[in-house]
Amino acid sequence: MTTTGDKTMKLLVNTTGLTEDQKMVREAVLEILEATLPREEIRRIDDVKEFPHAAYNALAESGFLGLFFDEEYGGASASYKDITNFMETLGYHYAGIGQAVMITSIYAGGHVAKFGSEELKHRIIPGIINGSIKMSIAMSEPGTGSDVAGLRTKAVRQDGGWVLNGTKVWISGAHVADYLVVIAKTDPNAERHQGFTTFLVDAKSAGVTINPLQMLGRRTTHANEVVLENVFVPDEDRIGEEGKTWKNLMKALGLERLGLAAISAGNCYRITEDAGDYAQQRIQFDQPISKFQVIQHKLVDMWIMAEQARQATYRVAELLDAGESAIEETSIAKIIATENNFKVSDIGLQVYGGSGYAMEYDMQMYFRDSRVGPIGGGTNEIQRNVLAKRMGL
Repeated sequence: MTTTGDKTMKLLVNTTGLTEDQKMVREAVLEILEATLPREEIRRIDDVKEFPHAAYNALAESGFLGLFFDEEYGGASASYKDITNFMETLGYHYAGIGQAVMITSIYAGGHVAKFGSEELKHRIIPGIINGSIKMSIAMSEPGTGSDVAGLRTKAVRQDGGWVLNGTKVWISGAHVADYLVVIAKTDPNAERHQGFTTFLVDAKSAGVTINPLQMLGRRTTHANEVVLENVFVPDEDRIGEEGKTWKNLMKALGLERLGLAAISAGNCYRITEDAGDYAQQRIQFDQPISKFQVIQHKLVDMWIMAEQARQATYRVAELLDAGESAIEETSIAKIIATENNFKVSDIGLQVYGGSGYAMEYDMQMYFRDSRVGPIGGGTNEIQRNVLAKRMGL
């Protein structure tokens, strides 16, 4: 339950449909986050643009980063619903910690887990689980944007490995990463969507330069420019088969979009509860503004959108756990959850009125942080393109 004042609104996010183990995970994660990342600390790290190290390490120490990986490598072999529950809980507490976990464990670590050699998996995954290894995926480039097939970073064979040259941009979490998962063109003559290969690059390698970027929101896991100048990567640090990256990227999209949707769904509930608490405390015309029907309807609309996001997200988890590809459903969930997250924060800011526009309140942070959702992880325009193709248009 939220605790911003003497009065508190009913806790809206419920645990209906979760197993007892999943409910226990939710309670344990929230307890950890409330201890290591209280609201005043969230405000501080957002202001100074600092990664949430204490909370991240606490989650690792408690074994929660193992949910994403197989038992063979020290993980928990969790179901998609288990992962959804975990990511939704992180997003509920603070979207930034959800993003921090997702960058390493899903975006970058997922490529090692799915496509890396056995040697690479055993070398990297245990470090991800215990928190000693942080990673980032370096895919986007200046000028290409959503056109992933237009990437220009090149990897040229050299004795024992490859030499990489190129520039990546909008690379979240690269400033704290130990390793970068880099997508590069290894066959310049290959057809579009072909000839790409994935590499694991030590972030401290000679020729790697990481330049932080000033971003509107998600400041604690902010984006970066990554410049690669004659960076040597040994052949054993290639991830997957040479030239097969495009196919692998498509295989990784389900969990990536599920994670984004789950964070957004959880965040919708947090924003709605905070706005409800504020409305119960804010006195206008001799009564709390929560007594006015116009405010009540705004809060109800926020709750409805949170529920829409949650239901779409858990539907994807159920389908993936059943072995379905859920291509349409993952795009739909990503669209609904991220767009609702921004709409909820926008309405919440209106409920707060002038206070919502003030930096002293969290609502402005929710508003800033939520805006990247429809852009990142494959823009929602791209998701709609995917759906149009699935419709045969």
